[in-house]
Amino acid sequence: MIAQEISPTGLPATLEPEPATARKPRRWRFALLGLAVAAGAWLAWEALTWPDVAALARHNPKTTAFIEEYRYGFLGALGLASPKPVLQRWVAYGRISPNLKVAVLIGEDADFFAHHGFDREEMEDALREAWEEKHLPRGASTLTQQLAKNLWLSRSRNPLRKVKEAALTRQLEKNLPKRRIFEIYLNVVEFGDGIYGAEAAARHYFGKPAAALSPHEAAQLAASLPYPHGWHPGSRSRGYLWRVRMIERRMGRARWLWGEV
Repeated sequence: MIAQEISPTGLPATLEPEPATARKPRRWRFALLGLAVAAGAWLAWEALTWPDVAALARHNPKTTAFIEEYRYGFLGALGLASPKPVLQRWVAYGRISPNLKVAVLIGEDADFFAHHGFDREEMEDALREAWEEKHLPRGASTLTQQLAKNLWLSRSRNPLRKVKEAALTRQLEKNLPKRRIFEIYLNVVEFGDGIYGAEAAARHYFGKPAAALSPHEAAQLAASLPYPHGWHPGSRSRGYLWRVRMIERRMGRARWLWGEV
């Protein structure tokens, strides 16, 4: 008969409880393994669902993340409500008034044709101007960043969402000419509840095509972009009217932009 080793506690050594210090490293290993598996699954999902950005050089997007969010909402996505109607009509870049193109650039991203997707100086200027003039800041994100968010992402401020936005912005700038980026932006950006794109906005608010917009009409549409649900032609908001005047005033001085558009 083999003698069994007895521990100081009086229990056989094989039944002695494992010291807590021995269990901790094992728990950490399991936790790290779990995190690695979760990260790998997330990366695999992102790779499988990542949009084909380069295809936009040849094909117009059929819809956008923001349009679908508006159309269905939470209840609609669950089949508990009817989809909301959406106004949108795609037009080529040449069928959009230069007045609107310049007005949008003035209001949202005056250096669009000069930067590569990101403009730190523009962000700093927007915040400084808002502080000095006591108004909501103009769009600090570049048009390319806004387009990436509109097409594929959400309105959340999740840090991971910002990382994806940055990656998609770089891909847009790498694969598409500037005018193509601007063309898509002008056709999908929101100008009011359920109103997307320059053509739908021009016909809804002014009863004319986007090609026929006057400077004042263009300034009114461009001024609505930071807050399209409350700011739009016909609004009497002081902030909105101030923004319309600001854009009109700067349109006349931004001679370099007329040659770009």
